[in-house]
Amino acid sequence: MVFTDDTELALAGAAALVNTLDGEQELLPDVAALDEFVRTWGWTGERDHDNAELQAVRDLRPRLRRLWELDEEGVVELVNELLREANALPQLVKHDRWDYHLHATPSQAPLATRMAVEAAMAFVDVVRTKELSRLRICAADDCDSVAVDLSKNRSKRFCDAGCGNRAAVAAYRARKAKAGRVALARKPATIHGKVDTVHAAIVQQEEHSVELSKRRLR
Repeated sequence: MVFTDDTELALAGAAALVNTLDGEQELLPDVAALDEFVRTWGWTGERDHDNAELQAVRDLRPRLRRLWELDEEGVVELVNELLREANALPQLVKHDRWDYHLHATPSQAPLATRMAVEAAMAFVDVVRTKELSRLRICAADDCDSVAVDLSKNRSKRFCDAGCGNRAAVAAYRARKAKAGRVALARKPATIHGKVDTVHAAIVQQEEHSVELSKRRLR
């Protein structure tokens, strides 16, 4: 484990939120989609379930994305800004299945505010442990989603939307196609080589017959 459970969950949740804006495709088109996102990622606390809440969450995404794009000083500045805006006050809390962990906003704070502060608190840990290099942009040519590499060997290159599988399939097909082209290029040479071998054998046989005829005439 690279970070504590709650930090890793907060980082993954922040990445998932950023990735709900996928190019021109809006993955939070309505309140129902936001409700499903909140359930999926286990957000607790009060909700308004209205379009104003939805828009506030949407507006947060570009700011959180900057955390994947800035250098250390820029990340620190943005994290502090998010915490100041929310008047964040870290406190130890315990709820649901979670043992004691940090919350810096009350449960009745607006959803977007709680999301912003939870992400900021997680990035505090990332900065303090000098692990910003674990923040990645998907390596797929046609994807700019963000990802958090929590692997031991820092090997994660793709986001969680299936780009890694697509890249593996594309690489496999490219290898198969290349092998097919190489085999096709070698085939004529092989046939030509067999013809040359047969021709040499015939010539050798004819020379042997001529030599036998000469011996008989002697």
